[in-house]
Amino acid sequence: MKVLKILWVLFFIVSCNKKENHPYTFYYWKTHLKLDQDEKKVLDQASVPYLYTRFFDVDKAGGKFQPVAVITKDKSFQTDKQIVPTVFITNQTMLAISQDEIRFLAESIHHLIQKKAEEYHLKVNNEIQIDCDWTAGTRDDYFKFLKELKNVSGKNITCTLRLHQVKDKKQTGIPPVDKVYLMCYSTSSPLEKSDKNSILDVNTLKSYLSKIEDYPIKKIEVALPIYSWGIITNHLGKHKLINALSKKDLENPNFKKISDHEVEIMKDGFYFRNYLNKGFKIKVEEITDEQLEDVTRFLEKKIPHFNIIYYQLDSKFVLDRKF
Repeated sequence: MKVLKILWVLFFIVSCNKKENHPYTFYYWKTHLKLDQDEKKVLDQASVPYLYTRFFDVDKAGGKFQPVAVITKDKSFQTDKQIVPTVFITNQTMLAISQDEIRFLAESIHHLIQKKAEEYHLKVNNEIQIDCDWTAGTRDDYFKFLKELKNVSGKNITCTLRLHQVKDKKQTGIPPVDKVYLMCYSTSSPLEKSDKNSILDVNTLKSYLSKIEDYPIKKIEVALPIYSWGIITNHLGKHKLINALSKKDLENPNFKKISDHEVEIMKDGFYFRNYLNKGFKIKVEEITDEQLEDVTRFLEKKIPHFNIIYYQLDSKFVLDRKF
C-alpha cells in the first residue's frame, strides 16, 4: 500500500511537470504568395492542417472603402494545408459607418475572397478570420459587420483579439464569434523610447492577461511572434522600423556596438536599403525561445487547450527555430 502511494505521488509529479505539446501552424502575411524550400519544409511539418493567409487589407479613404495590397500568387505557392482567408480591416474603416455600408462591406469582402480563391485555385476551408484593432467607439458597428459577414458568406467567422481588448473588455465588448485568436505580441509601440522589447515584453503581457480565464469566449487559439525588426533612431530621436533585422545584421565594421542588441552608425551610407547617417542608432528586437516558452506555460494555466499560430511564415524567421 505504501509503495502504491509513492508510485501515485511520483506519477502526479511527472504529470504536472510534463510539457503540453500544442498543435501549431503559421500566419502567411506577404502580398505575393510564394514559398521557398525552407518555408515549404517547415510548413509541411506543422501539425495543424491550416495556413492563415492574409488576402488583403481594407481601409477607408475619402469616405470610400478600398481593398489594399490584394494578394498575387507565384507558382511556388503549393501546400497541402487548407487556406484560412484572413483580412485586416483598419479601425477607421468602422468609424461612422451606416447599416447599408456594413452590408456593402461584408458583401464586397466575401466576393473578393471568393474571387481570389478561385483565381489562384486556393483550397480554402470554411472559416474567414478578420483582424481589426477595434475600440470602444467602433465596437458596435464592427460586431454588426461580423454578424453580417457570417450571414452573407455562410462561413464560420472568427476574429483576432488584442491584449487591450482582453484587459478592457467592459469598454471594448465581446465580439459575436465562437472563436478568437489571442495576439500575444505588440505589447508596446516600437516608436516610443523604451528599454522594453516592443514586440513582446512577457511581464506586460502577463499583466494584460491576468484575468484571461474569465473571458466569455472559451475557444481561444494563441498567436505567438517569431518576427524581428530593427528600430532606427535619428539625431532628433525620431524612430523608423526596418523589418526582419537580426543581431547578425549588426555585425558591420561601420557600426559601433552599444549593447548586445544595439549599435551606432559610424559612417554615412546605405544600410538595409536605407540611407543612414553617422550617429544614427539601430536597435534590434527579436524573440527568444525562452520568451515563447514562458508565455506558453503562463497561458496553459489560464486556457485549457489551444493551438499556436506563429506570426509569421518566412525563412528569415523560421530557420533555426524549434517548433
